[in-house]
Amino acid sequence: MRHPLRSSVFAVAALAALSGRAAAEPPTVVASITPVYSLVAAVMDGVGQPTGLLPPGASPHSYALKPSQARMLSQADLVFWVGPGLEGFLNQALDGLTNTAHVMALHDAAGVVRLKARAGGVWNDADKDGHDHDHDHEGESFDAHVWLDPRNARAWTTAIAERLAATDPANADAYRRNAAATLTRLASLEKTLAERLEPVKEISYLVFHDAYQYFEHRFGLTPAGAVSVSPEHVPGARRVAELRALVRDRNAVCVFSEPQFQPRLVQVVVEGTEAKADILDPLGSAHAPGPDHYFLMMQDLAEALVRCLKRP
Repeated sequence: MRHPLRSSVFAVAALAALSGRAAAEPPTVVASITPVYSLVAAVMDGVGQPTGLLPPGASPHSYALKPSQARMLSQADLVFWVGPGLEGFLNQALDGLTNTAHVMALHDAAGVVRLKARAGGVWNDADKDGHDHDHDHEGESFDAHVWLDPRNARAWTTAIAERLAATDPANADAYRRNAAATLTRLASLEKTLAERLEPVKEISYLVFHDAYQYFEHRFGLTPAGAVSVSPEHVPGARRVAELRALVRDRNAVCVFSEPQFQPRLVQVVVEGTEAKADILDPLGSAHAPGPDHYFLMMQDLAEALVRCLKRP
């Protein structure tokens, strides 16, 4: 026969345990692009898991928000994104949120270094592909690809941890411990990449998409400009001739495209020149989303540059 008092004690204890777990449940978090997701996942490791908004490799410049994703945003406690200069498709959706979600634009995080958007000269055509690559902030247009500087990633990590801690005090210590470990990894990553890129710092190259200014600035690289080819449009014979002349005139050793470009298009541009072709991926689409994604993506960028730029 069950003792009624003992049963009541067990029931109260079980209810208290359930209440404790419920109180410690992490917030519902949405992260926009995969590099943002990676750093948020690293800070939340062992506590919870964010939800990624864009699939790996999807371009934030041209993405269209799905109804299911709009519902996801409406149910979130926290939303982390780079900002309106990158994920323009989110502007209206975030402005229209009626829930109590806190939306954090990471380009405004304390400690983030913003670089002025490049234009004119060798970058004159950099924005003729129909993409909004920069954001007008307090009267100054800046490049929105801020995550490609590991020091900006460190600033993001601290900001993400503090926002999570404020939203979820029960797990604040865990977020801050994870952030501290991630900051150590990011400092080590910067040192490793600097050493890896040292032999190719002075070698000239061209890109199809001017997305790498932060990476180039941090590691002292020597880009010659952007050829400004859109993946949606195959250039005509006249444009191809102009691009080949550009490659020769700037003594570019390599021309870098991105995964969405057809390989044949790159070969057409470098044909008849001494330049090689390779691929840079600022979103790390080859890697699964998760805490390691950011580190693998940055290592891939360095390896592609070294592979293509190194002298025979």
